[in-house]
Amino acid sequence: MKRTNLFVWLVCAFLISGTAGCNTNNLIDTNVEMPSRNWGYAEKVKAIVDIKDNTKAFALKFKLRHTADYRYSNIYILMHMSGPGLPKITRRYEYKLAESDGQWLGTGSGNLYTYVLPLLSEYHFPQTGNYTIEIEQNMRDNPLREISDAGVIVAGSSTIPH
Repeated sequence: MKRTNLFVWLVCAFLISGTAGCNTNNLIDTNVEMPSRNWGYAEKVKAIVDIKDNTKAFALKFKLRHTADYRYSNIYILMHMSGPGLPKITRRYEYKLAESDGQWLGTGSGNLYTYVLPLLSEYHFPQTGNYTIEIEQNMRDNPLREISDAGVIVAGSSTIPH
């Protein structure tokens, strides 16, 4: 009986310590799976973030996962953002995903490569309220094949890994 109690206590302690290291400062952390690993123009990654304190700086990041069969060494995306005190803005980004020799720059796990890429750093939202952030792929291929999923992170700027 004592061994069972010790085991339960150890499991609980492990779970508590494991969650203590998690990043709880993320306001949003979305991830959208692409149907059949095909990211079409119509499949926009959408996130709504509720800004309660516009005096704080935030970091916005783009998350991407693709397979080793992705045809390109880069990706172009469009970020659209709108909300209170902010007319709809659109910015185009290009991200390098591989070296010229074909070596992927993302972290690999099996056949998938993962990236967390900067959109805006030290960004101050103009007012409090709900802001909509949409990401769409902006490559010539529609759909863009071998993209597993994409997402958005918005967090206090000091809490997101670089």
